[in-house]
Amino acid sequence: MAYVSKWSFTLRSYFCWISQIEALKSDQVSRLYFTAVVFLHVACKTTVGPLTDEMSDVLVAACLHLNNARGYLNARHSSVLLLSQAATLMKVIANSSRSTVQLVEIELAKEYLYRALRCNDTGSSSNYCLANVYLAVLYYTTGLNQTAIDHCALVTKSQHHSQCSSHVVQGTILLRIDDQVDNILGLAVFYQYIQAAALNKDHAVRHVSIFTTELFAHYLHIKLLSITKCH
Repeated sequence: MAYVSKWSFTLRSYFCWISQIEALKSDQVSRLYFTAVVFLHVACKTTVGPLTDEMSDVLVAACLHLNNARGYLNARHSSVLLLSQAATLMKVIANSSRSTVQLVEIELAKEYLYRALRCNDTGSSSNYCLANVYLAVLYYTTGLNQTAIDHCALVTKSQHHSQCSSHVVQGTILLRIDDQVDNILGLAVFYQYIQAAALNKDHAVRHVSIFTTELFAHYLHIKLLSITKCH
């Protein structure tokens, strides 16, 4: 506590502390106490200033119980790697129940997606569409429907239609949008297993390629418009 209050956390210092805790082979309570210190530290810092990239990386490491800083340090200037980190968070969110920690993870996933959009390599690639689709999903999940509609519109009005229509949305991170999406994804997965069995091939785990970014953005846009009209 004394160290943190005086020198603050960086991603490197966080992993240094984690390695020391694990080297001591201390019980789970020590790791939980350390995680609580991280959350309190970031909460204190954000009362007097914005959430920095460094602090968001530290929070993600604490939430996901990571032990290696390399991937997150490399991701800071790559939209592809930032999208990958956001997708990892969204998979965790999709498989967890609503809680304060889940809400923190949702905000962190948004932060990574906005960082991906700010990268210099995003504007002319399909990553732009993918980041906006994932942001629409996250805003829809937290009930901010108009913001979700705005992000869907950025995809449907994008000038990069050829790239948006060829890039696939990962079905495992769609956060239970509705029963229709679940049914479509379920049928697609079932078809993959049937196809693999018919061809006597081992079924490899892969993304369900039923939704492109453009197609899903149109679907979610229509769904959100119908919701807002009903309200």
